Amino acid sequence: MTSPAAQRLLDAARTGTPCAPVRDLIGADDIAAAYAVQREQTLLRERSAPIVGHKIGLTNPAVQQQLGVDQPDFGVLFADMDVSALDVVPVAGLLQPRIEAEVAFLLKADLTGDFTADDVRAAVDLVAPALEIVDSRVAGWDISIADTVADNASSGLFVLGPARRTLDEVSPVDVQMEMTVDGEVVSKGSGAACLGDPLTALAWLATAARDYGDPLRAGQVVLSGALGPMVPVTPGMRVHATLTGLGPVSANFGEA
Repeated sequence: MTSPAAQRLLDAARTGTPCAPVRDLIGADDIAAAYAVQREQTLLRERSAPIVGHKIGLTNPAVQQQLGVDQPDFGVLFADMDVSALDVVPVAGLLQPRIEAEVAFLLKADLTGDFTADDVRAAVDLVAPALEIVDSRVAGWDISIADTVADNASSGLFVLGPARRTLDEVSPVDVQMEMTVDGEVVSKGSGAACLGDPLTALAWLATAARDYGDPLRAGQVVLSGALGPMVPVTPGMRVHATLTGLGPVSANFGEA
């Protein structure tokens, strides 16, 4: 039987109408309960879309300030969230989308059991530039940490840029990011703004995912968190981000 919190979020996604927060049902600070609600929805969704990775949210102080949340979280990436191959990203199906630029990791080894920071680094195959289109099923982005965790860390879609680099070729902490919308600079940031280092964020995720029973696996992609402030997505907009050492990543959004 689906819990009331999960059902509220599922109904919002199905109808395209944002819902009230779920913290009244699970508590604003009950992280374990929130991940249990996320897991319910994951089990339902993976029946039709394979899991391809994970995302880390709320790693950047600027984004934490935007949303009024003071700690990171994680969610699950499904195959149908990857819109990298699309010339135009449809806005249909998105409720309240926002976009941010990130460093993505492609893994070549599982991260289970006990591991060190060196093990986490060694598990990285390649690094890529990425855009994440975050979304919230909760009306007005009125979220506590429990609301966003339950809502799959406010996941939406993602785009991977064409470049692939090894950690010998690029140091994620040193990456500088600039994102434009229709040619106008709207966000700047750096790898150091992502929990101090995107590799630190990856290590945090590896530990948290393992502890919640869903460890990182070889072949998965990890979005490590925003390098700068996110901005709202509007129909017809053109987004382009450049990450030093990694190159460009772009997304064009369809009309309403």
